[in-house]
Amino acid sequence: MTLWDGVLPFYPQPRHAAGLSVPLLIVILVFLVLAASFLLILPGIRGHSRWFWLVRVLLSLFIGAEIVAAHFSAEWSVGSVSTKTSYKAFSVELVRAHVGLHVGLEGVNITLTGTPVQQLNETIDYNEQFIWRVGQNYAGAYAEALEKGLPYPVLYLAEKFSPSSPCGVYRQYRLAGHYASATLWVAFCFWLLSNMLLSMPVPHYGGLALLITGAFALFSVFSFASISSVPLCQLRLGSSELTTHYGAAFWITLATGVLCLLLGAAVLSLHYARPSALRLFLEGSVKDLESPTKESSPLILSNPLHKQFRASDLTISTNL
Repeated sequence: MTLWDGVLPFYPQPRHAAGLSVPLLIVILVFLVLAASFLLILPGIRGHSRWFWLVRVLLSLFIGAEIVAAHFSAEWSVGSVSTKTSYKAFSVELVRAHVGLHVGLEGVNITLTGTPVQQLNETIDYNEQFIWRVGQNYAGAYAEALEKGLPYPVLYLAEKFSPSSPCGVYRQYRLAGHYASATLWVAFCFWLLSNMLLSMPVPHYGGLALLITGAFALFSVFSFASISSVPLCQLRLGSSELTTHYGAAFWITLATGVLCLLLGAAVLSLHYARPSALRLFLEGSVKDLESPTKESSPLILSNPLHKQFRASDLTISTNL
């Protein structure tokens, strides 16, 4: 084994595509651990209340996981195309590849996969990320990509979203991503608040918190959708054109917002129409549905060692 573990430091090394987003992976693992922990203690819950708790906890975990995962997802706006295009700028060498564009709230991901992967004596498998969130320099990342000599399709798409691009979409996507990200974090805070309030004897406030959670989730969707009015520059690679559409994160966040609105409205409706049914679902107790007019017999405790004194046992005499 050599000093460099078999790696020749003075020769270009093969590139490896980036994997799953680390923050997104952490979020998924955290909520999966919470769900698995609840499923482990689920058999300890007796009776029909076990199914009430199953639906309630898993549904709540799904809402929280979706809100946080959507923040780190790059699937808000996606597009892909298979084409034959130049591999390097100012080069006549062409490659067949699948090009993907993934726009998120914090930046853009560009993928390039050769078909086949091995072409021109190279492994064509790239996944490059360019961030525009606060504290990150998109122009600097694009300049570094130019210095690295990334393939032409990656640089071409990254340049379209740069601040100096004639397309002018950088500012719109950046502001829309910031507003959508902020509203999602507010929705997450109200989701936490709704879980606490629904565990207390104030379910109507929990319903209101769910309504606000859904409202802010929808605000994030509308914030990102506001950029749809901005015409995107034509993205042409070779003889094919790449077009974008709303991705999975956009539609799942929209569905989650609507779900929170429906759940919040249901909680408020049951609170005013059938409070006993709401108490059954939240507490998982059939006993709560019993008629309030049905009185239970009082509990009498007696001590057999203690002598009971009666009025006849007492004799009062007076001497005049």
